Amino acid sequence: MKTIAKTPLASGSQMSVLDPEKVSFPDLADLLARLRFSTSDGRIWLDDQRMLLIHAKSLGTLRREMIEALGMDAARGFMTRMGYHAGVYDAQMARKVRSKTSLKDMFVVGPQMHCLEGIGISEAVRLEFDVEAGRHYGEFVWTSQVEDEEHIRHFPIGDEPACWMQIGYASGFSTEFMGRQVLYREVECLSMGHAACRIVGKLVEEWGDEAADDLRYMMPQTFDESPALVGRRLPSEVGKPNDGDSTTVGPVGISPSYAAVLHMVRRVAPTQATVLFLGESGVGKEVFARTLHRLSARSSMPFVAVNCAAIPEQLIESELFGVERGAFTGALQSRLGRFERADGGTLFLDEIGTLSASAQGKLLRVLQEGEIERLGDTHTRTVDVRVIAATNVDLREEVKAGRFREDLFFRLNVFPVRITPLRERREDIPLLMTHFLTKYNRLHGRRLTGFTERAVDAMLSYDWPGNVREVENVIERGVILASDNGAIDTSHLFTSGERFGEQRFEIGREGRLIASDPAAFVTDQNPDREVDRVSRRVNNLLLGEGSDCDNVSLDEIETLLLKRAVERANGNVAAAARLLGITRPQMVYRMKSRGIVHEGD
Repeated sequence: MKTIAKTPLASGSQMSVLDPEKVSFPDLADLLARLRFSTSDGRIWLDDQRMLLIHAKSLGTLRREMIEALGMDAARGFMTRMGYHAGVYDAQMARKVRSKTSLKDMFVVGPQMHCLEGIGISEAVRLEFDVEAGRHYGEFVWTSQVEDEEHIRHFPIGDEPACWMQIGYASGFSTEFMGRQVLYREVECLSMGHAACRIVGKLVEEWGDEAADDLRYMMPQTFDESPALVGRRLPSEVGKPNDGDSTTVGPVGISPSYAAVLHMVRRVAPTQATVLFLGESGVGKEVFARTLHRLSARSSMPFVAVNCAAIPEQLIESELFGVERGAFTGALQSRLGRFERADGGTLFLDEIGTLSASAQGKLLRVLQEGEIERLGDTHTRTVDVRVIAATNVDLREEVKAGRFREDLFFRLNVFPVRITPLRERREDIPLLMTHFLTKYNRLHGRRLTGFTERAVDAMLSYDWPGNVREVENVIERGVILASDNGAIDTSHLFTSGERFGEQRFEIGREGRLIASDPAAFVTDQNPDREVDRVSRRVNNLLLGEGSDCDNVSLDEIETLLLKRAVERANGNVAAAARLLGITRPQMVYRMKSRGIVHEGD
């Protein structure tokens, strides 16, 4: 693959344009080397992903039966999402396999895997992308497509494209690679009578209203719902003013875990059942609760949210159930509680595990009888409220500890929905990056183009203990700190110790700088005695121990970090550079200046 133009862009980025007459991909040897057949345990591996070798005709039979049983739209959605996830996994592998090569060679792992995995031949007509500037245009021609062959074997030539899995694959691969949502569409297809299949890919917002129909197959949602309903504004709405009301924003994601939660929400929404959302802080419990309300028959009625932990214990009952005039000093007039304000609609009780024992008892009565009693009142009032609760603690353990009523727990636990933390659904991160970049560009009047490659790597490798809320905060920070018309870099995102801890840090098993015990710097098994000696001196310095002769210089600390990074990356200099948040040339320069490598290496 030859580059005929490299146009310098902002922040030192480059856009590659491929010559349509002289396109050739790099050798497949590095990818083939990752493919292993293990006959001892019946597994096939591609890098660290287990693979499956199946008959093409069996895939065709599965497609036919899905179409006949579920309909064309449902079958297309399942196959598209299946391909999307495959593309995400291969993009993650591409970053490892070709970490020492150019971005262009790293990106074309996707088209090459198209061939290696037996799907067909992919030829690049035009490929332009710039990660930092947030630009992407891809045009490819596919031949020998297995999906088309199998589709035509069972169905006649039609007027709709049939390469569903591979459209999903191209979109998933490019989205993971860019850190922005990219959508590929099939503009010509063998199943439509064309001589070959042709696909075109651009950022979702650049497609305009054309993207809406294709997005509904990509997103895990029922096909009679608008894409905007589950957290995706229609492309025609991108860039338009927003009233700033976050309540209109739904969840964003594509991962299997996200799809499972959304499925549960859809199933329970039409009912009147009490729902309990479980999950760590920041996973989006309130966002899913609002989505549930919008999908329910109560959508036209109020949605009232209460953070139980934010209200003082002595005021929680009056806030929830209301107060009568004269009930206590300062109660100069009667006031509606949250239950009465939500009458006919939905009441969301966040952090419900913090309710006092008295409030728990009154809440139980509401759930059982549908009646409330205002503070200081002498009679009850009937309310029609659907309760959705959420907590980030284990309520069963709270019951065992005597801090939460068992009978209330069983009343709330009618339909529990557990939301997995973001570290277990990393496929959602690129979509969240796109979503929050668009949101805060608009909110703060900025014009950030996207994320640098280093920032994308950092976002995808960080564990996100604060989950989606932390992603939102970090990206808003990046939008504020970065220069207009430029890209957001790592230094704009992680400025408050997210990646480095407070004082003590080391390179962890997965290649990230993490907070650690100072004793972890002492590695008796390390064969490099010089590194071990410096580690001990750094340890003494951090702890304020040792003698004056134990003083250690910054040069020695930097040498230690460089050696540890290379060790953790198994000798891969580019990967080691990413661990330390610097570029490969900067890494090589530092290694040479410290005598770790020499000019001829």
